[in-house]
Amino acid sequence: MSVLPDLHLHYVQACQNLSQPENPFIARVLQEADKNDEISTKGITLKLAGNNHLVPVPRVTDDDLGVLVSVLGQAAYITGLDLAYNVLTDAGAETMATFLQENSTLRYLNLMFNDIGTSGAELIAGALHSNQTLVHLRMTGNKIGNQGGMFFASMLKINSTLEKLDLGDCDLGLQCLIAMAIALTQNKSLKAINLNRPLLSSQEEETTVHIARMLRNNSSLVELHLGKHGMKNFGVERLCEALYENSSLRYLDLSCNNITCDGVKFLGELLKKNQTLQILDLNANRIEDVGAMYLCEALTTWNRGLQALSIVSNNITGKGLLALSQAIQCNIRLSHIYIWGNKFDRNTCMAFSELLQTGRLGPGCTDVAPYEVDGELFLAELSHGLGKHRYWAPRCHTVAPGAANASLEIVPVSEY
Repeated sequence: MSVLPDLHLHYVQACQNLSQPENPFIARVLQEADKNDEISTKGITLKLAGNNHLVPVPRVTDDDLGVLVSVLGQAAYITGLDLAYNVLTDAGAETMATFLQENSTLRYLNLMFNDIGTSGAELIAGALHSNQTLVHLRMTGNKIGNQGGMFFASMLKINSTLEKLDLGDCDLGLQCLIAMAIALTQNKSLKAINLNRPLLSSQEEETTVHIARMLRNNSSLVELHLGKHGMKNFGVERLCEALYENSSLRYLDLSCNNITCDGVKFLGELLKKNQTLQILDLNANRIEDVGAMYLCEALTTWNRGLQALSIVSNNITGKGLLALSQAIQCNIRLSHIYIWGNKFDRNTCMAFSELLQTGRLGPGCTDVAPYEVDGELFLAELSHGLGKHRYWAPRCHTVAPGAANASLEIVPVSEY
């Protein structure tokens, strides 16, 4: 390990050399990094996210990034870079692409919700053809479009280092998702991918069919997000058919789709035989009481693999929720359940209050908490859930291990 340079001093000098004004936010973060005693042994992530501050900070620009990477070029102990919610454009993506081609220590890069477009995506994806260190990349919310996603699909056929790729909310299209599925039949290194909210005009679920075909052959993917795909019961059936032959997927996100009780029937039958799946997110579908019963049947008697289940906002009444509470009593493996947004009655409130009071459910393992008014028991919402830190996370790490609130908290993929 090389002698630790003074990051802040080097930043000030680089700003002078490049005639670039200092960004006080970057300067402060680098000063904090210089004071970190563990920097040389553990490596650190520079947290330069433009949101998440009590006092507004100047967002990182393309010019700021140019100065920053000139400083980080010699800082081998900087292993992560969080640049989310800034104002980086394709010009900044070009700077970052050059840095990725030259850098051999960065393992985590978060570029979510900047202003990177198709050409920027091409540059970053191209840099990952040769980069052999980056493990986790977040491009969430950059409008790279279908063509930008195609560049990442091509990259996945070549790159053998990347483990986690987040392309949610990136306006991906039909051709891109099909290309992704084809690439993942060959890629053996990627463990987690987020493909949430593509822009699909077709109602025929071609993308789901291709993804299901990929799952039959892929033995490395652990986490898959397919939220807001317009998926219906036909698509769920195709996925379930594939997952009978898949023994690696542990986290399946089907939130915000058009799944009804008929689709959940296929999931219930799958859970009777599949003991690999550990996290299932059915948030914001419409499974209703009948769908809840299908899940209860599998979880009560057959399944001992699932650890976390989200059925938030699924039009489930007290009958289905009460049955789920009884399934939890029978299934000690199921440790996290999220139920807010359904139709609670008195028996539901009493049942989940008892689960919490007896310790069967931990307070951080569900999204409700009991309270009493005039002798009547009610449930209040807690800010917990499988997607709690998908778009926002505190600067200090406050998520308890195993809380299932952040990506793969139950099933770690890597250090990041």
